[in-house]
This record gives sequence, C-alpha cells and structure tokens, in this order.
Amino acid sequence: MSDEQQLFDYEGEDAVVQWDGRLCIHVGECGRAEGELFVTGRQPWCQPDVTDEKNIAEVVARCPTGALTLKKKDGTPVDEPAAAENRCVVANHGPLYLEGDLKIAAATDDMPSVRRRAALCRCGHSKNKPFCDNAHEEAGFQDRGAIGQRGEALEAKGGELSVTTARNGPLFVKGNLTLVSASGRVAWTGTRTALCRCGHAKNKPFCDGAHKAAGFVAD
Repeated sequence: MSDEQQLFDYEGEDAVVQWDGRLCIHVGECGRAEGELFVTGRQPWCQPDVTDEKNIAEVVARCPTGALTLKKKDGTPVDEPAAAENRCVVANHGPLYLEGDLKIAAATDDMPSVRRRAALCRCGHSKNKPFCDNAHEEAGFQDRGAIGQRGEALEAKGGELSVTTARNGPLFVKGNLTLVSASGRVAWTGTRTALCRCGHAKNKPFCDGAHKAAGFVAD
C-alpha cells in the first residue's frame, strides 16, 4: 500500500483532520476523548464540524504517535507549539514515546506531526522503523520500562531534539532530554545518548552493543 493510500483527510467547513495509518498504533486517545469529534463505528469516524478548532487541536495533540494532524482548508498543517520539555516515556513492553521539538531524520515531509510527538520502535520488529507499528505485541517483546541510569543535570529542558539512526544500530539522540520510566518516574536527564532499538540490550532503554551479536538489520 502506498503512503498516499494510508493518509486520510476528514474535511470540515473550516478545518481538516488528517489520519496517518503509517504511524497509528491505536492507542485510543482520540476515540476516548470527550465529545463527538471521533466516534468509533460512525461514518465518517471523524467529523471536525461538531466542535471548534481549539478543541480539535487539543484532541489531535493527544495522539502520542503523530498520526493525527490538524490542517487548514488549503492543506497547510496548523502550527502546533512544541512542549516546553523534551520527554521520552519508555512504555511497558512497548515503544519510546517522544514529545517536544523533535527533528527525526527518518520523518518525511508528509509526517508533520512527528515534529512534536512520535512513537519509536524499541523491540526491533517494526516494519516501519524507526517508528512503532505495534509489532512488539506479536513478537512478545518484554521490558517493563525501568531505567537504571541517572544521567546528568540539564541547564534547559526544551530546544531542538535530534534523533538519527545508526545503520544496524541504535537511535542517537542529541539535545535536552528527560527520560521517564513506564512507572512515571523522571529517571534520566542529559543531552546525548544512544537508545536501544534492537530489543536485545540488557541495559534498556540504552544501547549496550547487543545489536551486533543479535544480527540486527535496519537502515
């Protein structure tokens, strides 16, 4: 299926909500939001005209993967302010949820919302690397999102956060970053780290070189 076939626009009189099937892992933040912007089983599922743009923007911003984008009628994405702090939540048996001023090298121009929020694979099985596609569920990936290291103190919490991938290796993250364990504990802060994306590190979420012995292959 082409990328275009996985991008769906829900048009209202004044606003358009775009859903990106490449990024959605069905967390359900949109469907469980109060109101009738998203109603499961309704056709169309999303109806922007049932509420105002402020509420649409708030609900769209809840999507932790960047699969939802609010656009103007001319197709221009509505600018979404970056969170004041760059954060990464290490999900229980799941992905790395990032939010902030993100610059993810693998993101394409038609993924505007991953500049603010994204779910990155850490099990090694996603077919849409570096993004999560829920492959961890079928693969039986097990890691409860604990973090042992403390890192270093930050002078600031925002600013651009660069995320690049090493070929057959980890995610390289550069910029002010706070890592949050799955239990909700603020566990690590720093400005540079390498995060495991092969699923084999013994020091998750950090890379320990295990991808080499595991034969991990990814661009």
